[in-house]
Amino acid sequence: MKKISLLVFVGVYLLTTGVSFAVFDFLGKPQAEEVLVSPEVTSKSKFEALLVGPKDRECPLNGAKFTQKEEELWQARRPLLVMIENHADSRPQSGLSRADVVYEAIAEGAIARFMAVFYCGTAIYSEEGEYDIGPVRSARTYFLDWASEYGDYPLYAHVGGAGQCSDPTVNSKAKALCQLEQYGWKNKGTWSDLDQFSLGFKICRREPDRTGKTVATEHSMYCGTYALWKTAETRGLTNLTLNSKKQNSWDVNFKQWLFKDDSPSGEAVSPEFEFWTDYKDYAVKWEYDAAGNNYKRINGGVSQQDFYTKDYLVAKNIVIQFMKETANVDEHKHLLYQTTGEGKAIVFQDGKAIVGKWIKKDRTSRTRFVDSLGKEIQFNRGQIWLEIVPTTSKVSY
Repeated sequence: MKKISLLVFVGVYLLTTGVSFAVFDFLGKPQAEEVLVSPEVTSKSKFEALLVGPKDRECPLNGAKFTQKEEELWQARRPLLVMIENHADSRPQSGLSRADVVYEAIAEGAIARFMAVFYCGTAIYSEEGEYDIGPVRSARTYFLDWASEYGDYPLYAHVGGAGQCSDPTVNSKAKALCQLEQYGWKNKGTWSDLDQFSLGFKICRREPDRTGKTVATEHSMYCGTYALWKTAETRGLTNLTLNSKKQNSWDVNFKQWLFKDDSPSGEAVSPEFEFWTDYKDYAVKWEYDAAGNNYKRINGGVSQQDFYTKDYLVAKNIVIQFMKETANVDEHKHLLYQTTGEGKAIVFQDGKAIVGKWIKKDRTSRTRFVDSLGKEIQFNRGQIWLEIVPTTSKVSY
């Protein structure tokens, strides 16, 4: 009897020990599924699923090719133009790598500012709850002249700006906020002006330590492309202007540039310049990369990276526009540029420079670029970056 009891005890002991070991061994080890799956992988897979199929749909803004799914997304919207600053403390910015077109000009002092145009390149990546662009800054009148090229009632996102109509301290030509009203962008039914002060609190938010360093308040506003497009939709501004009598498509008066496929020249011309002399933090170089037939942006001596996407900023086409600049037009030291008429332009693409001129008839007309023989220049398919510099600026290449 004692012998049987001993055998039972030993059996129970071995069984419980084995089960305990198995449980602790299972709980103590990270499971393979948990290691392989991460938010980044899930997100990437989701985007890749939307990119299935041939890239044969042309973006009307820069000629780049996309999938049918991407085209379906952008065709339900209208272009979104966002003021993004380039103060040294604002870098690295978020969202610039996905813009279709970027404009850069001095906003104040020697400090440049961007107006990024979003439509095709960010179509599938625009997600609810994401703050994917910024830091967003204030409006300037000459940027409104370029924004006016993007059809009827373009979506224009900014944080305030220069000059209400009633402000006697601002030069009448520099009153950007007043002009937004005059152009009809703040009217009921065509309210395409997306001033942060008029938006819901979840559309944009302050993130002073977003990049790992704490910055001043003015460098901390970030917005979401998804939320901005949704806001426009609630105002009746999709691809159509729904609250107008005609309900026209945004692009009924939009004029496309001409586009072409890459044709590397074998040259390796890399333009560099300063907006204002001796402000090295804002000096720009576009370094030509023959392998990608594109240009890598170097700003203030540093390769510029998109904080949100982690991609380095590269463009297929660099356009340098020389314009008459008038400084200190009022007590706020606002600037003005002569955006209409014509002037010298240099287009860099395929590793070479094309010297010509820019032509813009009036505020709403599309700026055209022609070579020395008067023939319109075709842009390579991909991001187009327009650099607006004073006529006195020197560009080396």
